[in-house]
Amino acid sequence: MSSRRSTPLSAGKRALLAGVAVAILCAANAQAQAQERAGATLKAADATNADGLQSDELYMEADEVIRDDTEGRTTATGNIEVRYNGRTLRADRLIYDDKTGVIRAFGNITIINADGTSEFANEVVLDEKMAAGVALGFSMRLQDNVKIAAASAAKRSDDFQELNRAIYTPCEVCAVDGTAKTPTWSIAADQVVRDKKRRIVYYKNARFRLFGVSVGYLPLFWHADPESPRNSGFLVPKASASDRRGLSYEQPYYWSISPSLDLTISPQINTKVAPFLNGEIRKRFYSGEVAVRFGYTNERDFDGKGKEFGRKGDRSYILGRGAFQLNDKWRWGFTAERTSDDLIFDKYEVSKVYESRGPYVADDRRLISQIYAIRQDKRSYFSAAAITLQGLRPGEFDPVFGFTSGENDRVFPIIGPLIEGHYEPAGSILGGRLRVHTSAVVLAREQSQTNLAVRLPGLDSARITGELDWRRAFTSVAGLRVEPFLSVRSDAYQVHDVLTGVGSATRSESMGRALTTGGADITYPLFKRAKDSTLILEPLLQVVASPDSKQVVIGRTAKGEPIYLNEDSVAFEFDETTLFRPNKFPGYDLYEDGLRVNVAGRAGVLWDDGRRANFVLGRSFRTKQNTVFSDRSGLRNKSSDWIVAADAQPLPGLSVFSRARLGSDSLDIKRLEAGANASLKYGNGFVRYLTDDFDINGVKRENLDLGGEVYVGKNYGVSLYGNRDLKRDAWVIRDVGVFYRDDCLRVDVIYRREDTIIGRLQPSESVSVRLTLATLGGSFNGR
Repeated sequence: MSSRRSTPLSAGKRALLAGVAVAILCAANAQAQAQERAGATLKAADATNADGLQSDELYMEADEVIRDDTEGRTTATGNIEVRYNGRTLRADRLIYDDKTGVIRAFGNITIINADGTSEFANEVVLDEKMAAGVALGFSMRLQDNVKIAAASAAKRSDDFQELNRAIYTPCEVCAVDGTAKTPTWSIAADQVVRDKKRRIVYYKNARFRLFGVSVGYLPLFWHADPESPRNSGFLVPKASASDRRGLSYEQPYYWSISPSLDLTISPQINTKVAPFLNGEIRKRFYSGEVAVRFGYTNERDFDGKGKEFGRKGDRSYILGRGAFQLNDKWRWGFTAERTSDDLIFDKYEVSKVYESRGPYVADDRRLISQIYAIRQDKRSYFSAAAITLQGLRPGEFDPVFGFTSGENDRVFPIIGPLIEGHYEPAGSILGGRLRVHTSAVVLAREQSQTNLAVRLPGLDSARITGELDWRRAFTSVAGLRVEPFLSVRSDAYQVHDVLTGVGSATRSESMGRALTTGGADITYPLFKRAKDSTLILEPLLQVVASPDSKQVVIGRTAKGEPIYLNEDSVAFEFDETTLFRPNKFPGYDLYEDGLRVNVAGRAGVLWDDGRRANFVLGRSFRTKQNTVFSDRSGLRNKSSDWIVAADAQPLPGLSVFSRARLGSDSLDIKRLEAGANASLKYGNGFVRYLTDDFDINGVKRENLDLGGEVYVGKNYGVSLYGNRDLKRDAWVIRDVGVFYRDDCLRVDVIYRREDTIIGRLQPSESVSVRLTLATLGGSFNGR
């Protein structure tokens, strides 16, 4: 028998609607809750559901429906399926008693909600108003594959459900062959209360089980509702043992204060040193958000073995950011990064410190605070910012004098304002595209970098720049491409507190300069098809000419060589990415002049199955030596160093790369960076090698960085990581770990040895345990 009814006064319909309402036992109104999270509301009564039914309209199928007017009872039996308001109910039997208002459903009861969650029961009893009810042999499947089962379940109100003798797990409970399987981890409890209003699941006499074995007990425990997007509760803890802090245990707690505000508090308890408090507060506004990480302790300083010295005092850090979108074009924000102890992040293992929180990024082991405003549309860009820096690089260890002092923040400039602007007019100009660039910056230093032992006045400078950049492309029928370009630029400078070399005496100077650069890029790509691949050969030529430019000289060396003002081009590498820049200096203070030619050849192979290989060989030539470039740049002589670069993906999941700068005459390796990445069936890993004759600090560097995971069977594996300073012939850090993983749990046990001396911190060893449980939150700062 099959029927479709929409009459609200039908007694048979009332009984069947009661069967649909069994969903309220543990996941009532899941569809409405999902709509609430998306900001939707149920509105019109005649709205059409996904199954084609109108709101409040019911569709029912059953083998038989019987109405007993004498007993006041309606019964439906056999393959019952009811669809109502986006839900589907299946059961073997349904009974509605008009006199008592009691509704009963029996046998293989299944409710499938619109959001995919499901509830199951053997028997359900509800009152006529569906405001209260119980279920026997109850289970449910929620988002993220979460499963809850109970001997019985009771609904006290729309937002409050109780389960007795219950178990919670996100792990698989059925093997591949369909037989029962012990979940990897679960929480069993005498009573489980699901409070949907507070979005929390409470447990009474909770027992934590790993592979079916109880490993912990709490008389009361709670966590966020799996269907809740965010809620208060404990996150996964972190435990470790090290030479520096002894035994450490860090337990984060997440507090959802309001829909737009939350706070994470993560106290770290140590046996060798005082406790350390980490925290993060986040606030969302209509136009953006603010997030501030912080840490605090009151403790003496200590070395790598946990030995304390010095006076006890407050030690803290702050890592804050804010970003706001004012409209579709304007946005502004800030970062606030400071610490009272240069080694605080190393001593207390604070993670994710040196990462981007704003548009301007500092070097490694340096903190940056900035405030900025940016306007951007399709044809223009404008930004204004102010920046300060704090250096955390420790001093070097000297066997005679001990530790030298670290970075002096007084030599870092206060930058502000820093202004950049770009504009590209619509349409072509003389057949090509024109771009307008503007830039301005003011730098102020408290102390000079030349002699840190004597506190001399620091160099202050201000610059304003305007530039027009034009480029046009011509392509012949044969494929020859020629792109002429022209750049006209003007700079104005003011410098103050320039040391004269006589004590602390200084001078000031103003100057202006006009710079012009013209040239052309010429390329002729050649393609050839060979079986299942495409071969590409492309010669590249760039001819550039600039009149001799006036550099800003702020002093002389002992040999009488000029010292140029260079605030924005200190660190740059001559490689395949900068070979064809008309001005290879990345900033404005230094400028490349003269007549030069940049040449290169590029070759590539693209296979149809996704494999690829590329190779680039190039060099730069000039008519005369350019002493503005440093010795380490490879660009100082008439013939530059050779640039070589290659990358390939020979197999799916495997990629390799290499780039090198070779001496112009000797072909000695001046700088080499090479590496590989692999992600295969039995593991993943990476390796990086870097050697540089002279890095930006003027010292030779050679480093090897490698790591990865090897899977041993389906669930177990070994993880490795190492960073070796090949110049010092010493490991910087070494990690060896073992892990277990499955669909709902990962446990890592990692041994770490840090061999290098970082300031006062001596080499140390540690063992840490990392536990990740599905649905119960991640570790602090790893969410």
